[in-house]
Amino acid sequence: QVQLVESGGGLVQAGGSLRLSCAASGRTFSNKAMGWFRQAPGKEREFVATINWSGANTGYSDSVKGRFTISRDNAKNTVYLHMNSLKPEDTAVYYCAARYSQSYSEMKSLYAYWGQGTQVTVSS
Repeated sequence: QVQLVESGGGLVQAGGSLRLSCAASGRTFSNKAMGWFRQAPGKEREFVATINWSGANTGYSDSVKGRFTISRDNAKNTVYLHMNSLKPEDTAVYYCAARYSQSYSEMKSLYAYWGQGTQVTVSS
């Protein structure tokens, strides 16, 4: 089992920045690819960013590319999502997820473990 706990969400004005953290505990974190997803009210949960086990490879959705950065610190069992130039359409609950595999993926069905989510609200 892997337990994931997100933090760092909050209310921010458009154009501002936030850093989300996801702390992992349980089974080995460093050999798992990680992802961030988000879900806005009335919408499907969607892919945001993903990172492979070492941090060398990352992927982003087109809507956040160039504004968000995913990173990880395996010594701290933590993955981060740095969000810059936030827009009102970024408002959602953000979820951290972990795969059994070392390879990153944009497909939420391939993630076995999920956190409880953290709310991000961007005001215009």
